Amino acid sequence: MTAAVAAVDLGATSGRVMVGQIGPDTLELRQLARFANGPVRTPDGLHWNLQQLYAHVLDGLRSAARWDEGIRSIGIDSWAVDYALLRGDRVLGEPFHYRDERTAHGVDLVHADEPFSLLYARNGLQFLPFNTLYQLAVERETGMLDVADRMLLVPDLMAWYLTGATVAEATNASTTGLLDVSTKEWDGELMDRLRLPRGLFPRIVQPGETIGTVLPHLAETTGLAEGVPVVAVGSHDTASAVVATPMTEPGGAYISCGTWGLVGVETEAPVLTRTAERANFTNEGGVDGRTRFLHNVMGLWLLSETIRTWEKDGSTIELEKLLAQAAAVSDEMPIFDANDEVFMAPGDMPARISTWLSERSLRVPATRAEMARCIIESLAQAFADAVHDAGALSAQDVGRIHITGGGSLNELLCQRTADRSGLPVMAGPVEATAIGNVLIQGRALGAVSGSLESLRDLVARTFNPRVFTPKGL
Repeated sequence: MTAAVAAVDLGATSGRVMVGQIGPDTLELRQLARFANGPVRTPDGLHWNLQQLYAHVLDGLRSAARWDEGIRSIGIDSWAVDYALLRGDRVLGEPFHYRDERTAHGVDLVHADEPFSLLYARNGLQFLPFNTLYQLAVERETGMLDVADRMLLVPDLMAWYLTGATVAEATNASTTGLLDVSTKEWDGELMDRLRLPRGLFPRIVQPGETIGTVLPHLAETTGLAEGVPVVAVGSHDTASAVVATPMTEPGGAYISCGTWGLVGVETEAPVLTRTAERANFTNEGGVDGRTRFLHNVMGLWLLSETIRTWEKDGSTIELEKLLAQAAAVSDEMPIFDANDEVFMAPGDMPARISTWLSERSLRVPATRAEMARCIIESLAQAFADAVHDAGALSAQDVGRIHITGGGSLNELLCQRTADRSGLPVMAGPVEATAIGNVLIQGRALGAVSGSLESLRDLVARTFNPRVFTPKGL
């Protein structure tokens, strides 16, 4: 038996709706809709346009229903940490973007009540200034939490739009900083310490649980059959991507590479040592109770924001051509710290990189090709360092690296990651997030069964990775 499912995959720069066919020996995807996603700046800061995003999702579901009228379920994944506040059935404005400048003040507010070392012992998360608890501290100070009665993370908000059910999917809830890393339940005591109302946070559901069924008026407008369930998947996109990373043997590290590079290993339990805390590694929830022990690296944001800056003069940068020119650069390029917070906000990325290098008496790239090569080399080094740290901190002997997502198409990045890590890189699948979304839906429907390892075996049998062998520096 095979099942047709719809995967709604929302990234920080683009979204897509895909139809997956899933069965014991079948794993096929077809993209039915793709749409841009990005921030909108208003007088009070940087926001997401989630109403527009929801409209795109509905258009994509209409296309999915036209393509296959037998769609049996829907799964939704997205980026983490961002949320909407609701009062009753009303959304209180467009959600803030995690790159909004307000988050720095939230850090000060939270750490005044709970120092980071104590937070790490409770939630296991690396320090990222945009984690949800920091954002909510700002909402508390501005009085918004006196008005709101619910908080929904982005994929949970989309599920509410479709079903009317309010839940918090576990893998994404783990990125808020308000989930107990040991019990994997909301940390009410921490909420009290930070003066965050417990009633804001809905019940937690696990990947594979049914959230609800598509509302009748939406079934009618999209062409979906009545009663189609929305199934919780690994709604944090990295959780879904890790499900579909073909780590069929021990010793695999993963890099889910898109706007961010999520670099780590899978563990059975959190790693909460002081060494892990100092290395700024995070313990996020994975599917089937696994832990995603990883480090966030700035990712392809560095390159995409650089290109966006260059294109302000009206020119068009062809990425493939730029990367070919970067690969041809023969001079050794300097390395900058891809984890430096100075690169977090939107803006003139080439100028910030040049300033970072010149302040340290390092050579500044003279051409666009050299700048692109500098970014690739810096990312590859950050990836290599994070992989080795992940292995050492988790006591795992890492023997290969799996790169999935858009970064798996970047041959120069894959090769230089292999070279700098000294480990073979297995590139692909590109659409790992959507594939993981489909796999969990398929298992919930009974179209496939078994552990994550058996699901990954299906991925490995379906998608052939490209292998990059280390060549040295």
